[in-house]
Amino acid sequence: MQQLINNRVQLRLVLLSLLVIMLMGAVGCGKKEAAPARPAPMVTVAQPSVGPVALFAVFTGSTQAFETAEVVARVQGTLETVEFEASSFVKKDELLFTIEDERYLAARDVAKANVASADADLLRSDSELRRVVQASKSKAVSEMDVDRARANKDMAIASVASAKAKLADAELDLSYTKVEAPLHGIVSRNLVDPGNLVGQMGSTELTRINRIQPIYVYFHAPETVVLKHLRSQGGKRPEGNDPERPNVEARVALANEEGFPHVGVIDFIDNQVNKDTGTIEMRVRLENENYLLFPGLFVRVKVLGETIANAVQIPEVAVGSDLGGKFVLVVGEGNVVEQVYVTLGAPQGDGNIHVAKGLDGKESVIVNGLMSARPGLPVQPFTAEEFKAMKQKMAQQKKPETKS
Repeated sequence: MQQLINNRVQLRLVLLSLLVIMLMGAVGCGKKEAAPARPAPMVTVAQPSVGPVALFAVFTGSTQAFETAEVVARVQGTLETVEFEASSFVKKDELLFTIEDERYLAARDVAKANVASADADLLRSDSELRRVVQASKSKAVSEMDVDRARANKDMAIASVASAKAKLADAELDLSYTKVEAPLHGIVSRNLVDPGNLVGQMGSTELTRINRIQPIYVYFHAPETVVLKHLRSQGGKRPEGNDPERPNVEARVALANEEGFPHVGVIDFIDNQVNKDTGTIEMRVRLENENYLLFPGLFVRVKVLGETIANAVQIPEVAVGSDLGGKFVLVVGEGNVVEQVYVTLGAPQGDGNIHVAKGLDGKESVIVNGLMSARPGLPVQPFTAEEFKAMKQKMAQQKKPETKS
């Protein structure tokens, strides 16, 4: 019985101890201070710029020579000499190759001799005709003899013409043994070495010359772009050297170039649409003064269009994207973030992008700090200059004081 009483007393002491601990915990919780509110994140803002923006489209194209010519051997013979350096500039009519000419010299001399023989035969037949005609006046010869003498002279005249034609042909073949440049430009390497027979199975290609100053860039544009382009030009098309034709500017860039440094004009728009692709071939003419461009390069072509007078532009880094489309975050009243969906135009190549719809240019657009900004919550906005000055000030405050 005494043991039971002792157990009950111990149980009450344990319960009392637990109650005291719970009361002390409740009192301690009541005295705990609330956690400080999280400060609004700092962001960098900028106001959109408003000014003229030229609309444009970018295409891929390839370069082609302004003029090109394949230099071939037009007569048969052994190639004797190569008279140029590979990849050098040559002028029109400059000597490039020589082909053995002995047989063509001989053929020319034979043709000259035939002409001299024909001329002599013509003189003889002409003299005979005069004698026969004189004799016919005294009835010493018949009219048939006169007709025969006149026919002989006509045949001699024809023989002279034929001999002269063959001489011209022989001289032409002889001239082909000196292979000359058909145009100004840059010559390739020789495709045939001296000592080889050329012209045996027809024309043999010896080298190639390209004129690359100026140079052409060909590209294909969708028909909708071309029609819009023509509409902006009043429907006029480039027409040769017409001084009144629209001077439509286009810019070209190589694969390893920033921006579009090469400036030219569109001088050709094809007269039909490719029914398979729905595109129209166009051409840009570049002066290529420094010879940086040569045929066969893939390039980017920027075709300029109409200009918008008061276009809104913002930094491209300020643009975000979600399921609703493209958007920007702006700082509204009370420094509260607002999400604004926008319709974008073309990038301008300087880090800015044209905003066609959504902004009027008076907003404060968040440029840096997009990851920490949330629509509906406040932020601490700073301009780029203010943020830089604040960072410098904080850095100076962190510097330890030097001991004297």
